Amino acid sequence: MTQDAFFDEPPQSDELTRYDRAHMKLYMRLLDADSSGADWREAVHVLFGIDPDKEPLRASLVHRAHLARARWMTEHGYKQLLRE
Repeated sequence: MTQDAFFDEPPQSDELTRYDRAHMKLYMRLLDADSSGADWREAVHVLFGIDPDKEPLRASLVHRAHLARARWMTEHGYKQLLRE
């Protein structure tokens, strides 16, 4: 993502949001990093530009929240894309 605008936590909704649409590439990169066993600290640093040594709580929150939303997309959100 390299410092594109992001919230610390993506908006939660049962529907696909504009935020989700704008951050699909990020979600895919997070899922890819997770499935390949990449260290979450490295992923959050590369994708969000957050230094986990300087901001450990925020880095963890941002990573966990966005990874959870990315997983939601693979289970639910993609269905909305297919209907369109």
